[in-house]
Amino acid sequence: MGVLGHERTYGLDAFSANDALEAKDGRRISVVIPARNEQTTIAAVVHAVRHPHVAEVGGSGLVDEILVVDDGSSDGTGEEAKAAGATIHRLDGSGGKGQAMAAGLRAASGDLVVFLDGDVENTHDRYIPSLVGPLLSDPGVALVKGYYDRPLGGSVTGGGRVTELVARPLLQLLHPELVFVRQPLAGETAGWRSTLLEVGFADDYGVEMGLLLDIAQRYGAAAIAQVDLGVRIHRNRPIDELSPMARDVLEAALARTAGGPLS
Repeated sequence: MGVLGHERTYGLDAFSANDALEAKDGRRISVVIPARNEQTTIAAVVHAVRHPHVAEVGGSGLVDEILVVDDGSSDGTGEEAKAAGATIHRLDGSGGKGQAMAAGLRAASGDLVVFLDGDVENTHDRYIPSLVGPLLSDPGVALVKGYYDRPLGGSVTGGGRVTELVARPLLQLLHPELVFVRQPLAGETAGWRSTLLEVGFADDYGVEMGLLLDIAQRYGAAAIAQVDLGVRIHRNRPIDELSPMARDVLEAALARTAGGPLS
């Protein structure tokens, strides 16, 4: 188990499935995957969790529940996820990512909840033990974020344009105590269900920034851990689709700086 730099930054494979299972101590773990129109990737994401980690299919028993929130998909996302072995919670699609995560959190039964994105092409079975390991082993941890390399255009880095052009500069200017967080907008996130219900979720794509800042305000930056998940591959959106995401991130950050919880 290796800690890198910041006291709660963990390297690749710092927590094995056996490590996490030994620390689980009877507590339940739910995995929630918000997804809209992700029929080409959602089954593989579910399989990467279910087969190695769900006891009833021969896995370790680390995961007790997989819930896919089908956020108004017009393709076969829900059907693919159900066939892969997930429980489906359907929404009408009017909410956005934050609302889908909130619905999944309310529906989940676990003591710990892990959120994964449904559009990742190479979800790995290391994700779950890596994300729950710090929570199970360290009572001072309230939130765990994944970090990773994101390829773009043949380069090993360059993905995550909203992260690099909006989210990280915002933290540098407004919340320098959080500049150690390498992927503030990572969809691979875990926390205690009671903690997440207490702080709540921002709407739409502001959800990750809002959660990060709300946890830091309530528990301190030291309560945030991050773990290396390796290389993360998913589609890179065209620039015109990034503007609404950037706006949501800005709105969540500024609301918590000027007149919000962090003012």
